[in-house]
Amino acid sequence: MGYISLEDCINELEKTDQLIRIKEEVDPNLEMAYIHRRVQEAGGPALLFENVKGSPFRAASNLYGTNERTEYIFRQEIETIETLAQLRLDPAAYLKKPFKLLSLLPKAIKSLPKKVSSSDLTRNITQIHQLPQIKSWPKDGGAFVTLPQVLSVDPEKPGIKNTNIGMYRIQMSGNDYELNKEIGLHYQIHRGIGVHHQQYNNLKKPFKVSINVGGPPSHTIAAVLPLPEGFSETIFSGLLNDRRYRYIEQDGYYLSAEADFCITGIIDPEKLKEEGPFGDHLGYYSLSHPFPLMHVDKVYHKTNAIWHFTVVGRPPAEDSGFGYLIHRLFGSTVQSEFPGLKKVHAVDAAGVHPLLFAIGSERYMPFRDQRPEEILTIANRLLGSGQTSLAKYLFITAQDADIVPDVYDVKGFLKYTFERIDFNRDLHFITKTTIDTLDYSGDGLNHGSKLIVAAYGPPLRQLNSTLPHDLLLPPGFQDPKFFTSGILCVKGPKYENRKVGHAQAGVLASYIERFDWQGVALIVICDDVDFTIATDNNFVWITFTRSNPAANCYGLNERMDHKHWSIDAPLIIDARIKPHHAPVLEDEPKVVEKANRFFTSKGPLSKWG
Repeated sequence: MGYISLEDCINELEKTDQLIRIKEEVDPNLEMAYIHRRVQEAGGPALLFENVKGSPFRAASNLYGTNERTEYIFRQEIETIETLAQLRLDPAAYLKKPFKLLSLLPKAIKSLPKKVSSSDLTRNITQIHQLPQIKSWPKDGGAFVTLPQVLSVDPEKPGIKNTNIGMYRIQMSGNDYELNKEIGLHYQIHRGIGVHHQQYNNLKKPFKVSINVGGPPSHTIAAVLPLPEGFSETIFSGLLNDRRYRYIEQDGYYLSAEADFCITGIIDPEKLKEEGPFGDHLGYYSLSHPFPLMHVDKVYHKTNAIWHFTVVGRPPAEDSGFGYLIHRLFGSTVQSEFPGLKKVHAVDAAGVHPLLFAIGSERYMPFRDQRPEEILTIANRLLGSGQTSLAKYLFITAQDADIVPDVYDVKGFLKYTFERIDFNRDLHFITKTTIDTLDYSGDGLNHGSKLIVAAYGPPLRQLNSTLPHDLLLPPGFQDPKFFTSGILCVKGPKYENRKVGHAQAGVLASYIERFDWQGVALIVICDDVDFTIATDNNFVWITFTRSNPAANCYGLNERMDHKHWSIDAPLIIDARIKPHHAPVLEDEPKVVEKANRFFTSKGPLSKWG
């Protein structure tokens, strides 16, 4: 049996020494978020804040702060989900195991949502300003709901099984929102709720939405997962929790009967309001933009409710646990979704969407010379489907007979790829296309480019960490140091504007053509070399979040052949901070100083200080 509530889960984590209660008053304005980040980065426990300044409610965070704790919370049902995933992958294999299939029937019944007539949730009413007003970063536009379960209903096919439950951040205060009456929803039109929004507008019907917070952990996870279209999050939640998703109908809304809180309201059919800025999971602020406005109807809460929140920022962070769980549950289905694909890894430290490592098959014309063929087909499939379509840089290769590259080994995977890359053939750009809304490296909101690096075949070079003899860099460029064999980082002059920055990178490429770069495949221009090469996480974050492929990639002796861009090694990526980039997330020193009391030798969090 799964958890019946958020508090049920919290109590068990406490009994197993995986949760700490913070009894002292904590300020939701920056302080709670800083404490969360510091504990999470140290691999510390889940947190229960029992005394939130300005709010009568407790708040919990960092439940998924480690992969081990995430797996512990869902330990009872992970095998069931894996079995169902395998069943979808190979139904014939399970026909030979009838008892295995029969054992799944009770769980299938428990996956069906259950309507109930009453709930403690609807017995208590509050207002937005009484909820924990958690502001995570100094430049955030206000307080946000960071783990909402936003439930909307298909107007043409009503019913709980035709709902969409997604996780779209909610701005509760700040900007031009009228407190307690208006909140902002950050979602894009291609999301499930966006489809419903358009349908309601076309039908001239009021678009009623309920925003649930808390409840059994499976409810939160179901809202995060990129489930196939038409597969109800309520059903998946039941499977993951081994307990039916209970709901009630109230004033035309669907409410999770076991949620800790539920905000109901109507989406304005025409009006948008500025939402943001918000410190986001790429490690930068997402800026203020017009997003849908919701007129608040009621704010319900259960007795002794707990506000469930997380804090996002430069990865890895708590939401990295969601990615781990997705891979744990559905990793075996990759081959059925993408024929020929063996492994794929959205590199979390690079912000997930900016960088994808993949391994595919090469079965086309095996009697010919080895070269990228099938992996290009797979690459296009990846960039045209679901969440992987948001990838900005895609490095894809295929294993040979003796070596199996590891998509989770940054240095090893890049080495394997760059040893085999043919710079005259293997760089494939997609220009003037859409990129992740949170990525400000491109030409505008959602506008940018992509680069496929598809390399396969015998090694073409041996990478080394030796600078060319008598290397001279052009004025303004300095401090060349290797991140790893074949990858060099160079400090460039401050990037003033696009025209000057482009010229500077071009000068570097032209200036160094005279030197022998036989063992170097990539040069990264950055602002701080020592920081960039200090860790794998730093390198991928700097290189792939601060560059737009079509605009910021250069090479020696650039040329075009039938519209295909070719160079001589090495490839140059300009990863300097640029004026149009969003600001980097930084802590407020006064908040850090104030929060240090929790991490002293006598503080409750001294072990993770």
